[in-house]
Formats: sequence, structure tokens, C-alpha cells
Amino acid sequence: MNNAAMFYKKSAINTADPADLTMMLYDGAIKFCNKAVIGIEKKDILMSHENIMKAENIITELRSTLDFKYPVAKDFDVVYSNIYNNLVQANITKKTEYIDAALKDIRDMKQIWAQLMKQRNEGVKKGAVLSA
Repeated sequence: MNNAAMFYKKSAINTADPADLTMMLYDGAIKFCNKAVIGIEKKDILMSHENIMKAENIITELRSTLDFKYPVAKDFDVVYSNIYNNLVQANITKKTEYIDAALKDIRDMKQIWAQLMKQRNEGVKKGAVLSA
């Protein structure tokens, strides 16, 4: 990655709000899972291991940000736990079926998060219109 692209990426991360950062984490987990599948298919153990570990780290980060004062956090934690366990199994067995299961859950969570962000943004717009 060239310096300009790295600067842009760092800038995007540093200026993103927490909701956007969460979306970026989901995107990163998906990217690393896809790379891990390629590594497994190529029988490149190091590539698969490194990318599974990156995805695991992202899931760990997502879990650490859960606020359990909201009941939905328990549900998110269960899903994150399942994703993490599938990634661990994928790393142990080098079977793509575990990554596929993790990817399905990550994509589902990303879709849920996108819907929540959309609802939040619509609520902000309505509030702005009402207060104008």
C-alpha cells in the first residue's frame, strides 16, 4: 500500500464514529476470513493461520465493546462466541466449513449493524427536522 493510501486509511479510521468503526471491523473480519479460506485452499498454513488470528482478534475486540446494560448485548455476545469458536476450529482443523459458518454469522451481524445504523441516522434526521 502506498503512503497516500495508508494516510487515507488511517485518517478514515481516526475520524470515524464508533458505529462506523464497528462496520469497519466487520469488513475487516470478512476480509481476513476470505484470505484464510484462500490460504487453506492453497495449503498455505501460515497464510490461513495469520488471517484467522486477525479475524479472531477483531471478534475479541467487538466482544470487548459490548455494553451489557443493554439486553441485546447478551445476544451479540453469544453470536460473537460462536464466531470465535468456529475460527478456532478452523485454525485447528484447517477446514473451510468452520470459516464459512463464521462468515455467515459475521455477515449477518454486519447486516444487523447496518440496519441499526440506518435507523439511528433516520432518527437523527427526523430529530433535526423536528427541531428546525
